[in-house]
Amino acid sequence: MARVGYTRVSTIDQNLDRQLDGVAVDKVFADKVSGKNTQRPRLDELLDYVRDGDTVVVHSMDRLARNLDDLRRLVRTLTGRGVRVEFVKENLTFTGDDSPMATLLLSIMGSFAEFERALIRERQMEGIAAAKKRGVYTGRRKALTEQQVINIRERITAGETKAAIAREYGISRETLYQHLRST
Repeated sequence: MARVGYTRVSTIDQNLDRQLDGVAVDKVFADKVSGKNTQRPRLDELLDYVRDGDTVVVHSMDRLARNLDDLRRLVRTLTGRGVRVEFVKENLTFTGDDSPMATLLLSIMGSFAEFERALIRERQMEGIAAAKKRGVYTGRRKALTEQQVINIRERITAGETKAAIAREYGISRETLYQHLRST
């Protein structure tokens, strides 16, 4: 019966250390990606790893999911497999044999996480609109220059794999594909 930690931050610049600081866990799976959906590599690994009798320990509900439906689905999936889910900040544990009050708390706290994500997105869009109005918004810096894309096309034609090239440039394959489509 393992205690398995899960941590998540939205960007690679953020620090994961404080989330389970002082919490006893046997293994930790850590993602550095947005919580807007459940498509996260370490989360998938955690789901494959845990077994009946294990406990998944997460700092707070919003670290597991920012969407109420995703949060409830993940908790139900885990508890349905006999895995306890423990949220440290909220001091809540879910076992599958939860009371109506525990289910209500999961829904309420999950709703707050979803609401917070919506507010963040709304403020971001307002900031972008204001910057565009002032003429100072140029958008996100492109991951590759036009010359790099030209060189990459030549390398692909010569037989190199897109996955190897993406790794070399430190970008995802999807980002590489987007640049190849747009240039």
